[in-house]
Amino acid sequence: MKISRRYCSEFQGGINRIATKPVGNMTAIRFWIISVLIFFTPLLRTFAASTIRFADVTGQTRIGFKHTDGGSGKHYVMETVSAGLALFDYDNDGDVDIYFLNGAPLQGTTVDKPPTNAMYRNDGNWKFTDVTKQTSLGDTGYGLGVAVADYDNDGDQDVYLNNYGPNVLYRNNGDGTFTDVTQAAKLANGFQVGAGTNFLDIDKDGDLDLFVGNYLEFSYDSHVIKTTRGVPVYANPRFYTPVPDSLFRNNGDGTFTDVTKDSGISQHAGWAMGTVCCDFDADGDTDIFVANDVAENFLFVNDGTGKFEETALLTGTAYDLAGNSQGSMGVDCGDYDNDGRLDFYMTSFQTQLTSLYRNMGDGIFDEMTLLTGAAAGTHPNVTWGNSIVDFDNDGDRDIFVACGHLQDNIELFDDTSKYYEKNILLMNTGDGKFINVSEESGSGLQIELSSRGAGFDDLDNDGDVDVVILNSRREPTILRNDSPKQGHWLQIRVRGTKTNRDGVGAHIKLNAGELTLIDEVHSGRGYQSHYGSRLYFGLGAHETVDRIEVHWIGGGIDVFENIAADRLITLTEGTGRQ
Repeated sequence: MKISRRYCSEFQGGINRIATKPVGNMTAIRFWIISVLIFFTPLLRTFAASTIRFADVTGQTRIGFKHTDGGSGKHYVMETVSAGLALFDYDNDGDVDIYFLNGAPLQGTTVDKPPTNAMYRNDGNWKFTDVTKQTSLGDTGYGLGVAVADYDNDGDQDVYLNNYGPNVLYRNNGDGTFTDVTQAAKLANGFQVGAGTNFLDIDKDGDLDLFVGNYLEFSYDSHVIKTTRGVPVYANPRFYTPVPDSLFRNNGDGTFTDVTKDSGISQHAGWAMGTVCCDFDADGDTDIFVANDVAENFLFVNDGTGKFEETALLTGTAYDLAGNSQGSMGVDCGDYDNDGRLDFYMTSFQTQLTSLYRNMGDGIFDEMTLLTGAAAGTHPNVTWGNSIVDFDNDGDRDIFVACGHLQDNIELFDDTSKYYEKNILLMNTGDGKFINVSEESGSGLQIELSSRGAGFDDLDNDGDVDVVILNSRREPTILRNDSPKQGHWLQIRVRGTKTNRDGVGAHIKLNAGELTLIDEVHSGRGYQSHYGSRLYFGLGAHETVDRIEVHWIGGGIDVFENIAADRLITLTEGTGRQ
């Protein structure tokens, strides 16, 4: 650990001691602590030596996509939340490709040519080719959320779109093209305002089921018009009725059955935004976290048979440290402190801090945001796409936060925020604390736009994780990870045989010397996006991985030993030592 990091951690420790003193007025002390952190952030950055660098390479990628929210100046609520993106290898050539979701014309908007989602093939060397027409993935619906997985276990990646309006399931034909099979699969999900969505195996039967987040009830007749200081603005979601999310069981024959009611999901209505599915309690089945806008979050615990109990209040993930609900946006999970348990990190609205929920075991979480510095720089911003990723391969996971206001005219009535904002990079100091190193981490962190979904994958197969960001009403941002090559790494792709082929839900434990790391395979995460089907492990100085345990969602365990670092490996179910 560098001396500069130790200094920052010691300073953060002083803040921790202040933050944990008993006080009578929690709201006042919380405000004071936030003010201190904001004031000292520039000082901390002075002492922080960032080991992470990102370069903006958007201009050299040949990506010509531009997002639209379909707005006509009427300020419809869905304009603010579009959209997510997906990173996945659609053609099985070993390169991660990019799929951007797009809006569609809303009432009052006319266009000569309807906008579509856009699929870009990765040709290597940071060049991408628009293959939207060839793949037939140019959906013209109003895109919001997306998940990718091999739902039919035929060896290629399929795509599910959670739209405003009917949803769409695209089956991968295996030849670089896709077919809309929504009606046959029975997955249109009515006419909802979509949110995050996830493939997962709810009942451990070897095929992937589907969770679909729903935002709110909306019709043009129910549209709410609001003004602030005489300026027209987007209405708070609370002006619209919350709705339950949806759950579909895979029947194994290309069709799905709506089990929303039978599973217990229908009992809880909320304003869903980002979602992630993981086995947070390590009991062998997959649970569901829903980041709800302007209300308590949901944490649906699976009983192992596909029945769920909502436990966010009991587990400590419903509210922030002060007991307040937040304008929750994106959520991801990862083991930020290397204690062998999956933690949650959630983004939120302006004047609210992002939240880091530390998994304490036994089904309990502790909100550790202020104590770890995991919200540094986020207070004035609206925060969206996010992830917990080891960007410098030093063996601990950092945090990336995409920022951008949803009120395009915010400067007219609020001089504390901006529509275009810089994104935020929080570097892990190695002892469970974070330092904001955004200003010291390259040109890629100096871009100011209004970001939404973000994805994190190794786009150039060089061993470190790059970033793709969808920006509202603008071109995307593509960031190349140029961090100094100081740590070894291992990338893992899993293949199920008895379980689902993508290994979604598989839990991986890796040992390299004294370093122990865990991760899980997810489908759908962050802010209404999909990324990270490969698992990325930074190994620091370790050139060899001593042992890898793969705990498959069906209950089987494979063990692999003495794995050389600095490469991508595929671990197939049933081929390791039991």
